[in-house]
Amino acid sequence: MEGRSIVFASGKGGTGKTTTVANIGVALAQFGKEVILIDADITMANLSLILGMEDIPVTLHDVLAGEADLKDAIYEGPAGVKVIPGGLSLEKVKKARPERLRELIREIGQMGDFILIDAPAGLELTSVTALLIGKELIIVTNPEIAAITDSLKTKLVAEKLGTLPLGAILNRVTSEKTELSKEEIEALLEVPVMGIVPEDPEVKRASAYGVPLVIKNPTSPAAIAYKQIAAKLAGIRWKPPEPESPVKRIFKALFGGRKK
Repeated sequence: MEGRSIVFASGKGGTGKTTTVANIGVALAQFGKEVILIDADITMANLSLILGMEDIPVTLHDVLAGEADLKDAIYEGPAGVKVIPGGLSLEKVKKARPERLRELIREIGQMGDFILIDAPAGLELTSVTALLIGKELIIVTNPEIAAITDSLKTKLVAEKLGTLPLGAILNRVTSEKTELSKEEIEALLEVPVMGIVPEDPEVKRASAYGVPLVIKNPTSPAAIAYKQIAAKLAGIRWKPPEPESPVKRIFKALFGGRKK
């Protein structure tokens, strides 16, 4: 049975799309799903950095250049998620042929329950190619008019390519008065908002350590939001854990590793 191929896209850079893909993918794996993450951002591959997997010999770029087999570019990441990372070398970027992604996705689709594709921002050739290989689309955006306008363009292009928009994820939400509301965004994009991820300093801390937030700090506000979105995609019920009190966290830090 072929897995669900979902492309995560944004109209502009800086929306937190790659972080969203990494954390939702790992959360799905934690729920027992077979998940494959593909870094389809040919020119600015960053997924491996967030997952702490930057030191790898064979990447998607090698496969797209015809210099390696697909099976050699699949690695096991956090929580058992499978990752097909992009290369960080400029030389490999030049050799990669993005059009080969369409051939590869057929093979990859047989390998898991969910294939999550991290698309490049914007609407360049590589971005459109990524939109084309996913059967479903999730827009990752911020609650500001410029981001929403660009996201709308991405959604319209995806629809013309035959990719079904599932909804939008609002990322880095601060609830300031200048931000657009959930209802306003749904009216503008004409898709449901699947989840709201609050601005959370723990996201940057987790990225700095190369550990997905849902593993490094699973009770943080953003991690809970990612898990809720993953549960919705997986069609399961999930109750967020009760946050620990500051006193309990300190006690665990001091005595948690000690045995009687």
